[in-house]
Amino acid sequence: MEWYDFAVFGFLAPIISAQFFPEENRLTGLVMTYGIFATGYLMRPLGGIFFGWVGDRYGRKSTLVLSILMMALPTIAIALLPTYGQIGVYAAILLVLLRMIQGLSVGGELIGSVSFMVEIAPPDRKGFFGSLTLGGAIGGLLLGSAVVMGLRMLLGEAAMEAWGWRIPFFSGILILLIGFWLREGMDESPAFLAISDDPDPRPVRDALRYRKKRILHLVAVIALATVTSYVLFVWLPTYLREMIPHPIPDALRINTLSMLVLLFAIPLGGMLSDRWGHRRMMMLASGLFLLSVWPLFRLLQGGDPAVAQAVQIAFALMAGLLQGPLPALMAEMFPVRIRTTSMGIGYNLSVAILGGTAPAVATWLVETTGSPMAPALYIAFFAVVTIVALWRYGEGRFED
Repeated sequence: MEWYDFAVFGFLAPIISAQFFPEENRLTGLVMTYGIFATGYLMRPLGGIFFGWVGDRYGRKSTLVLSILMMALPTIAIALLPTYGQIGVYAAILLVLLRMIQGLSVGGELIGSVSFMVEIAPPDRKGFFGSLTLGGAIGGLLLGSAVVMGLRMLLGEAAMEAWGWRIPFFSGILILLIGFWLREGMDESPAFLAISDDPDPRPVRDALRYRKKRILHLVAVIALATVTSYVLFVWLPTYLREMIPHPIPDALRINTLSMLVLLFAIPLGGMLSDRWGHRRMMMLASGLFLLSVWPLFRLLQGGDPAVAQAVQIAFALMAGLLQGPLPALMAEMFPVRIRTTSMGIGYNLSVAILGGTAPAVATWLVETTGSPMAPALYIAFFAVVTIVALWRYGEGRFED
C-alpha cells in the first residue's frame, strides 16, 4: 500500500499538471509535474541514509513505523491540497515539499522491510521471505494502476479532473490507520535484539568508513536489476508505441500482464535461491539476460502484439529470477550493526543514478544511433557489470 501511494502520483500526472500549473501552458505543466515525480526518486538516497541510521540505531521496527507515517500523512495532505487556481504558485511549492517527504519515506521503506524480513526468516527461507518485499512493491504499482483506470471508467474524465483525482490520495487514511496499527504491534527482529544493548552509535560514519567498497560493490551487484526494472517495465510501453518500425498501440495492456507475471516470478526466484544459492541464481538470471536480450528485442521489431506479449513475459520471468534473491543477498553482504544503513546507501544510489536515468538514456540511445535495437546493448552492458560483481563477491558472508 505504501508503494501504491507513491506510484499513484505518476499515474495521475496529466490531471495533476492541470490542477497545479497554469492551463495556458499544458506541456510545460506536464514536464514540471514529471519533474516533481522525479523529485521523489532524488530524495531516496537521503531517505536511505536517514532510515538506515534509524534502523541500525533504534531497530527495524522503528524504521517501518516511521516510514509509514511519512508516506501516509503527505498522501492525505495531497488529497486536501488547494490548486493553482486557489492559491497560485504556492500550490506547486507545497506539492514539491510533500513529494520530497514521500521520497524520503520510500527510500527507507524497502531497506527497512528487507532487513526485517530477512532477519525474521528461517535460515533456509531467507530468499523467499526477502523476495516478498519486492513483490509487495510490484503489487502496489499494479494496484495504483488498477485504481486510477477504474476511477476513470466509473467517473469519466470531467469528474476525474474536477475532483476524482483526489480519491486515490485519500487512501492515505487507510495506510495511516491500518499500516500503523500493524507495524506498531510487530516484534523487533531477533538479529537486532541480539545487539540492541550495544547498537552502533554512528552507523552512517562506520558504514562509509569501513564498508565503502562493499557499498559500491552492492551498486554494481544490483545494477542490472535496477536498469531492467525501469527500462522493461516503465519505459518499454513508450518504446512499443513510438520507437519500433511497427508500433503496438496496446502496449500498456501488454506491460500490465507482464507485471502480473513478475509479481509471482519474484517469490519464485526467492524460493529457488534458497535451494541453489542467492548468488548463483542471480548469476544465472544475469547470464540469461546477456544471451537473450538482443534476440528478444529483435522479435519486438515486427510489431506483432502476441509476440510482444510473449517477449514481455520472458523478460518478466528472467527479472523475477534476478530480483527474487536480491534482498537476501543484499542483507548478507553487511553485518547486522550497520546493515540497514549500508543497504540504504547502496540500493538507493543505484535507483537514483541508474534507475531514475534509465528511460532517458534508453530514449537517447535510440535517437542518437537511429537503431531501435540500441537499448538491448544497454541492458547487456549492465548484465556484464552484474555478472562480474557477483563473481567478485565470492562466498564471503556475514551470517547472523
